[in-house]
Amino acid sequence: MENIEKPVMICHVEKPLTYTLYDCKWIPKTAKFVVIGTEPRGTGVIEVFEVGPNDITSIKKIETKSSLKCGTFGAVQKGTHHLATGDFNGTLQTWDIETGRNISEVKAHDAIINCMDGIGGTCKGPPEIATGSRDGTVKIWDIRQKDKPVTTIEPVANEVKRDCWAVCFGNSYNDEERVICSGYDNGDVKLFDLRQMKLLWEKNLKNGVCGIEFDRRDIEMNKLVVTTLESKFHVFDCRTLHSTKGFSGLVEKAHKSTIWVGKHLPQNRDVFMTTGGNGGLSLWKYRYPAKRFIEETDGSKVGVMGSLELLQNVTLSTQPIAAFDWCPDKLGLAIGTSFDQCIRLLIITKLNLL
Repeated sequence: MENIEKPVMICHVEKPLTYTLYDCKWIPKTAKFVVIGTEPRGTGVIEVFEVGPNDITSIKKIETKSSLKCGTFGAVQKGTHHLATGDFNGTLQTWDIETGRNISEVKAHDAIINCMDGIGGTCKGPPEIATGSRDGTVKIWDIRQKDKPVTTIEPVANEVKRDCWAVCFGNSYNDEERVICSGYDNGDVKLFDLRQMKLLWEKNLKNGVCGIEFDRRDIEMNKLVVTTLESKFHVFDCRTLHSTKGFSGLVEKAHKSTIWVGKHLPQNRDVFMTTGGNGGLSLWKYRYPAKRFIEETDGSKVGVMGSLELLQNVTLSTQPIAAFDWCPDKLGLAIGTSFDQCIRLLIITKLNLL
């Protein structure tokens, strides 16, 4: 970095809980967040915490009949705090966090819902939820039409069904355009255009895909971060798609273990955090090249990759940090959960200087 001190990552609060933690999400426009997990007896948990000056306080706990795996507030409309969750039985549910009431429930998949993403609450286009499952399918749900999916993406006949581990929306810069990107246990990454209903791009990364995210979902596709097993993550430049070479990309090694999550800073799309199976956090910044693409002799364009800079890293746990979320309303505030059954409130300094 140039002429400034590096960011510092501080674990402000560490709170042990009594159940296994799988996901965590900030409640929009509040100083509260939810933790999603499973009790030892096999029931699910949604616990709401509020951030105080020196601690985090549990203010509500909702118990569900089946273990929960993932959740999202991404499709909520302004003024509501409706959380969508996916459970181990393949059920998609929506909850009113204020009252604890189950608003809707649908049998979405034949197996566990591993991952989900939501969109439309704060950007253009319809409010939708994407779910990815062990049954090999990715389904898109319009929250206004809860009984059946608007789109189902599944393997063609005679193709082996792969376990879908990660999904994310992107390219939603107007009311028509939108893509869904999915990652699978065999290393496949597939980018599907929801307007044209066709596969735009696919690539095999040779290692199972644990996390996937665009730097922004409400702009034209820019960068995509994909985290995988075997200590690797990939960054793809999605502005230039070559007809045969696809998207240009780079690969980086980190954490010396599985990289569970890659999350972009809401206030700066070129900064992102990765979390590792070693209990570590690594903060990265992407630096753009002088030119985003070059023209080949046939006139086609090929993307040019920039470079990555490791800004800071820290080890907080002996167990994997499997979930992480930046606070969208307060720069530098974040939460993370790990398999040591602890929730951690984190403060990352000097992000405004990057």
